[in-house]
Amino acid sequence: MTTFAIGDVQGCYDALQRLLDAIRFDPARDKLWFCGDLVNRGGQSLETLRLIHSLSAYSTVVLGNHDLSLLAVAERREPEQRRVNPDLRRILYAEDRTPLIEWLRACPLFHVDRELGWAMVHAGLAPQWSIDQAQRRAMEVQKALRGRDYRKLFRQMYGDRPNWSPSLKGPERLRAIINVMTRLRYCSPNGRVAFNEKGTPGTQKPGLYPWFEVPGQAKRDLPIVCGHWSTLGLFMGLGVYAIDTGCVWGGKLTALALGPEVRLIQVAGREA
Repeated sequence: MTTFAIGDVQGCYDALQRLLDAIRFDPARDKLWFCGDLVNRGGQSLETLRLIHSLSAYSTVVLGNHDLSLLAVAERREPEQRRVNPDLRRILYAEDRTPLIEWLRACPLFHVDRELGWAMVHAGLAPQWSIDQAQRRAMEVQKALRGRDYRKLFRQMYGDRPNWSPSLKGPERLRAIINVMTRLRYCSPNGRVAFNEKGTPGTQKPGLYPWFEVPGQAKRDLPIVCGHWSTLGLFMGLGVYAIDTGCVWGGKLTALALGPEVRLIQVAGREA
């Protein structure tokens, strides 16, 4: 059995089909991990969501920022839903919209498999967080997403503040956790997220670090596979395997066979 982690698909259904063929995915023996951002921009988000949903018995998905945006828009009034891009609008007006949205809302922010020896998040972890701490923080958000007041979470989810602090409570605490796990690229040593810094390492302002290079960060006992950062491209080091290789921008769609020895498989992404 092989577990394959797959980078940001972002509605690139054709590329995902090519990748599943390339890895010779067999649901009788293999598992799939998706690093989030299943939808948006690729033009085939509905088809992508339907395919991954059909594979839910054999796959694990962590939510990305684009997935959360879709979930939030799905709870707004129809005039607001009509204003989103056509790619997402096709999901919102699909006949199977309800099961797709409910399935997506049940997905976690962070996934840990200690038997396999890997963890997965969409963007990154705060410098202070160990794997166990990150898992507990993600569960707080997961509980809210699955609870009766999940619409309230979506209304209060947006904003760049506050910075993470263990003393945070209520909506601000959940927002800070979501921001770290779905939007983080660069941060300061105390964990302040630099939301406007999106370029390659070396282009950021002084005092900021890629989240996995912050001095003095917590020790983590599992390697982490993640996506979100297409300008970073493929990065494998420091216990981090970043596999958003810009499929939606004309780059590649990447799969990583997880195990003691990783194996990389890539296919052409969407035509730019």
